[in-house]
Amino acid sequence: MKRRTLLAGAAALAATPTAFAPTALAQAGGKTKIVFWHAMTGANNDEINRIARDFNASQSAVELEAIYKGTYPETLTLAIAAWRAGQAPHIVQVFEVGTGSMLAAGPAVKQVWQLVQDTGLKIDPAAYIPAVRGYYSLPDGRMASMPLNSSTAVMWYNKDAFEMAGLDPESPPDTWPKLVVAARALKEKWAIPTMAKDKGLERVATTTSWLTWIQLEQFCAIHNLPYATKANGFEGLDAELKLNNPAAVKHLQRLLDMAKEGTFKYAGRDTAPDPLFYSGQAAIGFGSSAGRGDIVRNAKFKWAPALLPYDPEVTPSPNNTIIGGASLWTMTTPNRTPAEYKAVAQLLQFIGQPAQDAMYHQHTGYVPVTLAGFELSKTQGYYEKNPGADLAITSLTRGTVTENSRGLRLGRLPEIRNIIYEEVEKALQGQQGAQQALDSAVQRGNRVLREFEKSVRT
Repeated sequence: MKRRTLLAGAAALAATPTAFAPTALAQAGGKTKIVFWHAMTGANNDEINRIARDFNASQSAVELEAIYKGTYPETLTLAIAAWRAGQAPHIVQVFEVGTGSMLAAGPAVKQVWQLVQDTGLKIDPAAYIPAVRGYYSLPDGRMASMPLNSSTAVMWYNKDAFEMAGLDPESPPDTWPKLVVAARALKEKWAIPTMAKDKGLERVATTTSWLTWIQLEQFCAIHNLPYATKANGFEGLDAELKLNNPAAVKHLQRLLDMAKEGTFKYAGRDTAPDPLFYSGQAAIGFGSSAGRGDIVRNAKFKWAPALLPYDPEVTPSPNNTIIGGASLWTMTTPNRTPAEYKAVAQLLQFIGQPAQDAMYHQHTGYVPVTLAGFELSKTQGYYEKNPGADLAITSLTRGTVTENSRGLRLGRLPEIRNIIYEEVEKALQGQQGAQQALDSAVQRGNRVLREFEKSVRT
């Protein structure tokens, strides 16, 4: 993904006039056709295709086509370009950090409350879990986008590796000091012996996917530290980054030290490191709770999820983690018909049904986004049959929600994440220390926030 493309596209999304050639009502065999662009891969892609099949089979008036368009940032960038050309999909899946940009998108989107108002089809915000609903709503409670796949960060660990290293497989480390000790044992008693047995296949004690999200954004949330001013951006466009706080700097330095001693491996951005865990190469893999589907499908060892460890020197009582994942945004085009918007509303209603929500949750590892979907999963005995499957919900409800653990609403956050990646990668290469890396990330990131603020206000 090219950061400058997203930068230009996000600004244009809010400002470009809608002077495009009209588009005709999409028809397929007498049905109203709607197009859904998404970013799901693997087991999660299979589940999106199942939803499309089930929705199409549930009624005879609408035909849904689900199309994979690439990664989250790529999907957002392509949707912006399509809207500028007057060819936007009816629905696009946008990851949670794109929410700020989408809220500033003006005529490019029709928010959920507007869709309900225009079509008369009811979608009840109160049906959704508060932590999820709040992230995708306006300050007055009106829903802007429809929650689909909400996740949070967890620590996946290999029980077999723990046992081989002399660690208790039923008691994963709950603090970072304990994790450092465990990682050293895993390196010496599991990774090195296993590499010798497997003729050099690389083994590593610890890795992390989504380093910016898990090791910085989530770290600040559970330790009740501000990631940015203005309640992490929820209270104003003039927010400034604060991720270079002493605790976050210390944590990044800890990861740098672990990388140097060989107990931590940085394996790339976003989801690139995921296969290291479920292939058995990493004993501990920080990742999304939504990775459960791929782990079930691929792992050949005993595994389990655990809550993110915390630093007891920062807090003795960690707070909730914040949601990840994505929501569905209804997009506009010139001359898009009432029938098409009604079809979109019908789809959103369908996805929000308890049975659909519970099924999606159980098949993927994403948390149920509705209260009824959660209750149905409990009634069905899903959590009894699948111990740990409700850990993401436990994580999201741990401690007390504060303005530091509610989430982030910062414009052009995908670009800011890339800036942070660049600075952390320099530190991992020995070009700078943790303090300089986060200071530079804050300085560069704040320039992006000011540019975003200016584009919205003018």
